Amino acid sequence: MRKFAIALFALSAAGPTHAGLEDLLKGWLGGEGKEEAGAAALTEHEMIKGVLEALSVGVKRAVDYLGSKGGYLDDPRLRIPVPDPLQRVESLARRLGQGEYADQFIESMNRAAERAVPRAEEIFLDAIGKMTLQDAKAIVGGPDDAATQYFRTHTWDDLEAALLPVVAQATEEVKVTSYYKGFMDRASGLGKLVDTESLNLDKYVTREALDGLFLKLAEEERRIREDPVARTTDILKRVFATGK
Repeated sequence: MRKFAIALFALSAAGPTHAGLEDLLKGWLGGEGKEEAGAAALTEHEMIKGVLEALSVGVKRAVDYLGSKGGYLDDPRLRIPVPDPLQRVESLARRLGQGEYADQFIESMNRAAERAVPRAEEIFLDAIGKMTLQDAKAIVGGPDDAATQYFRTHTWDDLEAALLPVVAQATEEVKVTSYYKGFMDRASGLGKLVDTESLNLDKYVTREALDGLFLKLAEEERRIREDPVARTTDILKRVFATGK
């Protein structure tokens, strides 16, 4: 899989480079990449530049997808469901022909996530800017989701802290609490048997949104690594060859 790993980082050469990545690259390698030092130095320059650009491209694709209308709601793998403590309430509501109230509640949570997730891009890009050369090399030689694992380890806490207030505002705007109350009212008999006092909807939506974001990011990472179309680019041909 190493050649696919290198393909990942070469692919994004055709896309835009986030501001500051060239400066980071110069700091790692010195100067402008020192092409005069020979093919080996140039290959490392290309590979590392590809790492940074591919990470930026993958992040942007994932955030753009999830931040669009239906990004969460319309994707069964990413849709935020009713919280586990309320699954019995949802089941009862649907049996009583009140499924529309559950649907409204689910839609409102997913709309809140879609509004909040664009905030994640800045945090991801900041994490890219703090990467070391060793981090980049580990991602190159790692599994298909190595970059996603790196981001999950280094950004989760910052993402949760940043998205939570945005989610809180979004849940108010899309009336999550109102739909939640309507949902619970329609199944009040069973609802009384459910502990809802400890249920923090904003925190629940935030964490579910992040789980979906990392799932989508891993998908984008695999797609970028394996995209055969990208192998037609010049930088891919040069860097890809080093992995054979």
